[in-house]
Amino acid sequence: MNGRERIKSAMSHKEADRVPLFCQLSLGHYMINTPFEPYKVWFSPQTFGDSLLMLAERYNFDGILVNLPGRQRDWESHIIKKERKGMRTTLYWDDGSYSVCPDNDNVHTFSGKKLPQIGEVDPDQLFYIEPHDITGINYPYCYGFSRVHGPHDKDFFPDYILDTLKYVVKTAGGKYHISSEVFSPFTQLMELFNYSNALIALLDNPEKCGRILENLSEGTSQLALLQASTGVDAVLVSSAFAGGGFISGDFYKRFVLPYEKNIVNHIHKETDLPVYVHTCGAIGDRIDLMAEAGYDGIDTMDPPPLGNTEIGDVKRRFGDKIFLKGNLDPVNVLLKGTKEQVYKKAVRLIEEAGGGGGYILSTACSAAPEAPPENIKQLYRAAVDNPY
Repeated sequence: MNGRERIKSAMSHKEADRVPLFCQLSLGHYMINTPFEPYKVWFSPQTFGDSLLMLAERYNFDGILVNLPGRQRDWESHIIKKERKGMRTTLYWDDGSYSVCPDNDNVHTFSGKKLPQIGEVDPDQLFYIEPHDITGINYPYCYGFSRVHGPHDKDFFPDYILDTLKYVVKTAGGKYHISSEVFSPFTQLMELFNYSNALIALLDNPEKCGRILENLSEGTSQLALLQASTGVDAVLVSSAFAGGGFISGDFYKRFVLPYEKNIVNHIHKETDLPVYVHTCGAIGDRIDLMAEAGYDGIDTMDPPPLGNTEIGDVKRRFGDKIFLKGNLDPVNVLLKGTKEQVYKKAVRLIEEAGGGGGYILSTACSAAPEAPPENIKQLYRAAVDNPY
């Protein structure tokens, strides 16, 4: 079997020839461990695509997550100055903004414009907000330097945002599983207002927040369907900040569940693709709600001390309903542990969750920029040595 076939089996709750391996790597890890200029990993769809494919081959991953959108195709023509200082590159753009590009971390763009307050926002002006767009977040949101705000339907999205997905799907040639990614409405809300202000808005103006989230769920659904048209194998909803410790279970039910359920319903109605969710931290009290949303699978499942997910318990309770991906501690094991510690932990995860299919071996969240490559390679060793 190849990687695409292995992960399809796992997502269908069937055993493959071995447990599939599919980790999300931090963008900084690609910047450090590929030969490309770091800032181009962020800005160039082909460079990012080549980075994804290069490390998937190096680490023997069965799947690839494409988690940056395509870029405005003339993006380099908008650079008026490039400055190198220490371990970062700063790009100055012709619209007056600038982007700080570390050699080992996400790029941050500064435009000098303040994020809006909730009282300044018309919910009907919102459809989708891309935190990783080349020019950062603006309101009313539109992509790139053109500032063209399209109608609130599939034409809202410029065709170039699918460039990275199309490139990876074509270049992979069916060898790897390919997942696309959309941001959850809740994450978009957090990014639009800044996290502290957004949390206050949930308390002070919950009805307006609900209208915003409803509109964002429609845009997110449209983007996911556009991604599905490229030939990807699954859609991941990135809902990183919906875990316990950040919002309560009651807030999850009110501000996350109905809007993510809407997205899942849209995708399932129009495609046969699996849809899974990425939520960090403590999710033990809301896995049943994720299943209620209609998700086919759950990603991360942070173990203690990062979270509170015990993989064996989740497998027993939900293994026949949703596929499971993750649970290997990316900090205390993968980053700080020895090769043998990584190997032994991966073997234990396979033993506890691999039987009967439905489990994908993975770190809980992203592998850190400085995670030792030799540690990551132990995951493949464990998967090959211990098929089930």
